[in-house]
Amino acid sequence: MSATAHAKSKLWHGLVIGVLSAACALCLWHLGFLNWLERPLWDLRARLFASPSAATDRIRLIYLDQSSLDWGRREQGWPWPWPREAYAAIVDFCRRSEAESLAFDVLFTEPSRDGVEDDLAFREAIAACPVFAAAVMPTADESAPKTWPDGFRFKGIRLDPQTGSASIRPPEVAAVSFPIPEIGEPCGMLGSAHALPDSDNIVRRLAPAAVFDGRLLPALGLASVLVSTNFESAEFGKRSLNIGGISIPLDSSGRTILRWRGPHQVHRAVSAQAVIQSEVRLREGAKPVLDPSEFKGRHVLFGFTAPALGDLHATPMGALQPGVTCHATMLDNILAGDFMSDAPPWACAAWTLLMGIAGGILGRFCSRPWLAAVLLLCSAALPSAAGLVAYQAGFWLPVAPAHIASPCGVVAALVVNYAVEGRQKRFIKNAFKQYLSPHFIEKLIEDPTQLRLGGEARDLTIFFSDVKGFTSISESLDAERLTSLLNEYLTAMTDIIMEEGGTVDKYEGDAIIAFWNAPVAVPDHATRGVNAAIRCQAALAILRPELARKYGHGIYCRIGMNTGRVVVGNMGSSQRFNYTFLGDAGNLASRLEGANKIFGTNIMISEFTARSLGYAFYLRELSRLRVVGRHEPVRVFEPMTHDDAGRRSDVLETFSRGLQAFYAGKFSEAAALFETIAAADSPAKAYVEKCRTLLQTPPTSWSGVWELTEK
Repeated sequence: MSATAHAKSKLWHGLVIGVLSAACALCLWHLGFLNWLERPLWDLRARLFASPSAATDRIRLIYLDQSSLDWGRREQGWPWPWPREAYAAIVDFCRRSEAESLAFDVLFTEPSRDGVEDDLAFREAIAACPVFAAAVMPTADESAPKTWPDGFRFKGIRLDPQTGSASIRPPEVAAVSFPIPEIGEPCGMLGSAHALPDSDNIVRRLAPAAVFDGRLLPALGLASVLVSTNFESAEFGKRSLNIGGISIPLDSSGRTILRWRGPHQVHRAVSAQAVIQSEVRLREGAKPVLDPSEFKGRHVLFGFTAPALGDLHATPMGALQPGVTCHATMLDNILAGDFMSDAPPWACAAWTLLMGIAGGILGRFCSRPWLAAVLLLCSAALPSAAGLVAYQAGFWLPVAPAHIASPCGVVAALVVNYAVEGRQKRFIKNAFKQYLSPHFIEKLIEDPTQLRLGGEARDLTIFFSDVKGFTSISESLDAERLTSLLNEYLTAMTDIIMEEGGTVDKYEGDAIIAFWNAPVAVPDHATRGVNAAIRCQAALAILRPELARKYGHGIYCRIGMNTGRVVVGNMGSSQRFNYTFLGDAGNLASRLEGANKIFGTNIMISEFTARSLGYAFYLRELSRLRVVGRHEPVRVFEPMTHDDAGRRSDVLETFSRGLQAFYAGKFSEAAALFETIAAADSPAKAYVEKCRTLLQTPPTSWSGVWELTEK
């Protein structure tokens, strides 16, 4: 399979995995099985971005806290519940302060135990405060009123006739617990104090209104605005409630998402004790505890915070928050006009699908464990990051489906990688670990298309080495010591070959056959191969004394190298095969290894290898050889480092002049030159003997070719 086809296959696999992961996640989300993840993540976003709005300072809270309860009992002799005269004082102070509105998150469903006079005094205070709103509570109590009570000034808000065609309807309530007539009749507005939590008992949304007896009952926060607003009716848009110039987005259940401002102290609060004391002092002409200007032009909400009164709710801001803070938050959102909205379902589906597909495709192309770890980390972080961006834009974008789809896509793709490609990787490792360096095995695993099973034509640099006089060495050692000697020698040579990126083809006794540029492409294969040969000789020179001490023999080896096109691949039967090469280029390398015997050299390379080396090495031309089995002669060279060549420059210069004389057929001149360096140079010594032979038996024609008669 080509690299392109392999990539396309991975792409399609990743796409299918991603789509399936996203589909499963969306199904779980639709069935509500991911609420355990989505809701805490939403609470985290709400806390992270909670901050006051421009309208926050327009709201004040009066808390009936534990301190006020203790003060009332200690100083005023008020048991719980408090007499209505206490609340009347609070209403009078807010009216005196010219508050924009006053809403009581208190259910006055029972007459005062101090008698009807107490209720009537409270009624007078309410009647004098036209912006007063009292709380009511939807209930399942069968005995509760199911219609608006007669005599109440506020009987709900008329619904626009077209509301019936809206796609979202407010929740409907069958019965409501109203205040007693003495309190409910003079109220400018009644508001629902119902704060319905989610299934985990945390309040994140409120219904801005409910339908009761065919008319609209606003929530307490909305009632605080409407009590001082001129409006005629309310209508429901496609996904919103429009009333009195206010537009509130709604979800499918007719509720709205609250944008929290922070802990409950974010709206400035005062104690009921301070307000009552201030009113009493103002009546007496004394200085109040609380400056009336504190409430001037502001919306005031009264609620309970004393733990014993049981009006505490869990919200994204904390486990125990006064219930009135929920209504204050809705009021704040109304005044600021920045309610949160649910992201469209298609946006959630599209984002989940995108994350699932991205996870599947990237996971399918992931080949390293550390990349898989990074990918899993990103797949876990990106959905939340998108949720944060959406929050800032005013939307609740569900991130739980993407949090499931993306990692699942990655994990599923990694499992497929292990199942489909892991088998291939294990095959490659097992097949090549004996004769290819780990570094190049990893490169082959990363791109298996470099390995074309069955053979391919490729240019290789081929390495043949053999130990001098190995037959006599083997005769003098027993099998165990001979094996130990060979193992030390072969290990040292093989390590160098692999370090240089070579592939060890096979061992034939003491011989090593290796090559470069397969199965992994090595652009500078000739340079690496020759460098490996020089390093092998240098390492052997260091190892030789140790081997001589241990085994009684110092090993010398000859190396022949050639570069050319061969067929390389897995050769053999279907049951047993070997990664090797076939071609004349390998035969020539083998012949050059043997030709070292003639010249007394340790390394001999062909002109085809020399052409690819550039200036990496100094090359001494040795001869024009016609090896056994090959008709065309080939120029051969002895490679050495430039440092070695510098130390032998005089010898190499003389040899070069002698070789040119030899090529020209001037055998006497050549012999004379070679004789001057023969004692220090084995190739020169070989040429002295060759020149003498040619002088004794002059050739009939001369081409400068040294023809070998043995392998």
